[in-house]
Amino acid sequence: MGWFIGILLAIFLFAVWCYADFHLGYYLHKKQWKKRSYPCRKGHLQLITNGPELFETYFQDLKDAKSSIHILFYIVKNDPFSQTFWDVLMDKAREGVKVQLLLDWLGSRHVRKKWIKTARSCGIDIAFCHTPRWPFLIFTLQQRNHRKITIIDDCIGYLGGYNIGKEYIDLDPKLSPWRDYHMRMSGEGISDLQDEFMVDWVRATKMSEPEYESKKVINEDWQMLHRFYPSEGIAVEYHLLKLIDGAKKSIMIGTPYFIPTEAIMKSIETALKRGVSITVLVPDTADHPIVKEASFPYLRRLLSGGGQAYQFEKGFFHAKVMIVDGDICDIGTANFDRRSMLLNHEINCYIYDKTFITEVEHALYDDISHSHKMSLEKLNNLSFGVRLKEWIGWAIKGLL
Repeated sequence: MGWFIGILLAIFLFAVWCYADFHLGYYLHKKQWKKRSYPCRKGHLQLITNGPELFETYFQDLKDAKSSIHILFYIVKNDPFSQTFWDVLMDKAREGVKVQLLLDWLGSRHVRKKWIKTARSCGIDIAFCHTPRWPFLIFTLQQRNHRKITIIDDCIGYLGGYNIGKEYIDLDPKLSPWRDYHMRMSGEGISDLQDEFMVDWVRATKMSEPEYESKKVINEDWQMLHRFYPSEGIAVEYHLLKLIDGAKKSIMIGTPYFIPTEAIMKSIETALKRGVSITVLVPDTADHPIVKEASFPYLRRLLSGGGQAYQFEKGFFHAKVMIVDGDICDIGTANFDRRSMLLNHEINCYIYDKTFITEVEHALYDDISHSHKMSLEKLNNLSFGVRLKEWIGWAIKGLL
């Protein structure tokens, strides 16, 4: 009997330590966090919504690089497509292009050590960010760098939802075709994207100051107004609340995971009460267990308030997008879930250009045409197994 009590005590103490580690780590993170903001910029933005098209353009831009390539990805896999990615970077490094590659420690944990060793021998600077560390091991293990940034020759940038792996070019039978929203960018804002990359690079490598000074380029032909906003588990909720509270007519949300904070959910319900039309698009197919079911309580509240929800059926929907009143479009790396809002490092972009916003709206309407409309009746009559997953999702919603 004594050993049983000992085990229970050990479990209790471990749970207390995990709780204290996470919450104290998060508290100190918030205390030390310094807001970074960027002004509105002019440039050219190109929306790309399928992987084969994106990476054909992306790899060509990498191959055309003359001086520098700076890349941050949350996920790089261990598969033939990822090998192609490494081969392109190594070829450019051998040509004398300065290549810096930053990867999230957990998201890119499957990258082969052989690839890393060979890439470094070719001259590529490689660093891993967000490695778990003491004294707040649990908190740092949960906080990930979810950004996907590329800057080429300080004149071309990429930002959006795609990572590096076979599923992103439609080679995963379960998740194909993979539907995502990514942007190829040029213009004044590239310097901001570069500065944000360097913030992460300095933290990961413990450099005292950046080795690279971004160039401020001006071109009068650039017209598309946009603004970047980075977040580190703090600012996303604030920005989303401003968007939702300011909506007058309509809100369209596309996300793979709809698990908002209580403050944001109440803001959505308030917007519905004042007559704002709200449409949410989520995937029918799930790429992770629990997250689909964890969204059901929030989708019920949305539908109960008069909103609309659709489940995408033509593959897997992974886009992170929000359009308010047809005037502001938000695209980036942050999902509409608590992990992106309260934990992860993310970067999104507000776009104010009507032509671009119309293009995104057309993409969303096309995706909705390949979806089925959700009903409150069906969500209220789920099987026991689905209900069980929903309950588990609710219990751990802070980590989803």
